[in-house]
Amino acid sequence: MIHEHELSDSALREIAKKMMLAARTAPKGKGTDQLVIALVEGDEIKAISDKMIEIGNEYGAQAFIRDAGNILNSPVMLLLGTKFKSLGLVKCGMCGFKNCAEKEKYPNHPCVFNTGDLGIAIGSAASIAMDNRADNRIMYTAGQAVLDMNLLGDDVKVAYTIPLTSTSKNPFFDRG
Repeated sequence: MIHEHELSDSALREIAKKMMLAARTAPKGKGTDQLVIALVEGDEIKAISDKMIEIGNEYGAQAFIRDAGNILNSPVMLLLGTKFKSLGLVKCGMCGFKNCAEKEKYPNHPCVFNTGDLGIAIGSAASIAMDNRADNRIMYTAGQAVLDMNLLGDDVKVAYTIPLTSTSKNPFFDRG
């Protein structure tokens, strides 16, 4: 006999792998891929939680502290981020600059396609979690800790996370 609790962590890991695939294969502007996607577990989640508490205390931001406790309920968590690189378009301007050549003079300014592609990838990944009935939540707070810890590399400028768990009540939505 195998009980559900004996399988939940490995099942969540398999769902997370499928989420990574969905994020990678999500449509990208002009076919240009600037995404960085990773999966963390155990001690890595704890380190991110500790960083979130540090940020929460430094900025007086209770949401970081609340979410730091939430991610500790997750055996696995996806990290999704994007680099900032324009697509080389001669006519766009949606980033606020005349064109991509002008935007490239400001490498820390986001290209709307990079952040848009990240959003589409996050939605694709979250849909896999939903299709598999895994408790999840897209978190900006944990993404900030990931950026501060440089977990996705120097070039990644925007990051979000998706923690996963399997509980009888989703801990990511009934929060104080």
